[in-house]
Amino acid sequence: MAVPGSLPQRVFLLALDPDKGRARIGTNLGAMLRAAALAELYVTGHLTDDGGRVVIKIRHSCHDPVLEALLEEIAGSRPRTWQSWVDTRQNAAISAVRLQLSYGGWVRLEPHRVLGLFPVTRVFLRDPGVRKELLARVSAALKTPVGRVDPADAALVAVVAAGNLGLALDRRTRRAEKRRIRDLTHLSGPIAPALHSSIRDAALGGEAA
Repeated sequence: MAVPGSLPQRVFLLALDPDKGRARIGTNLGAMLRAAALAELYVTGHLTDDGGRVVIKIRHSCHDPVLEALLEEIAGSRPRTWQSWVDTRQNAAISAVRLQLSYGGWVRLEPHRVLGLFPVTRVFLRDPGVRKELLARVSAALKTPVGRVDPADAALVAVVAAGNLGLALDRRTRRAEKRRIRDLTHLSGPIAPALHSSIRDAALGGEAA
């Protein structure tokens, strides 16, 4: 089975713990999915940066409902920072991308109740080879000359690195490949720094609470 076409779907599959049927506790999944959607719209030329704020560069259909919905949000709003767009509607992003993956046949959704009380949805891969292919793309992007890395793969590395997604890039690899990750992040524009700031601010907010 081919890997899904959109960056948010690819990030979701990389964040999924195949044994547990969910992302691990502490995974910044919603923030990463919002950042992934912004990154894809940026590398495909739909969005650009104007003094640290997101502006639409090209307004035409991107043939993906999650990406299209984000474009509509941006088009209907005053200019806002990249981090502001990462911060918003994270739970909605998780639900929307999960449904996309289910409709596309990449995952099977299984309703479940924790302790018999709290409803959750488990997500199981239909073809583990798809996730292995995505991990291989991350690994290849760290070895291939930067100028030959597909922009989508560069953005994928930038998002999972900024999101501290250990299932895709463990801490040792992030340290060893710090310079390469920085170069790939540069190709992906201002999204990864915005994701990093969003996660940092959310953690600080949680500590303050």
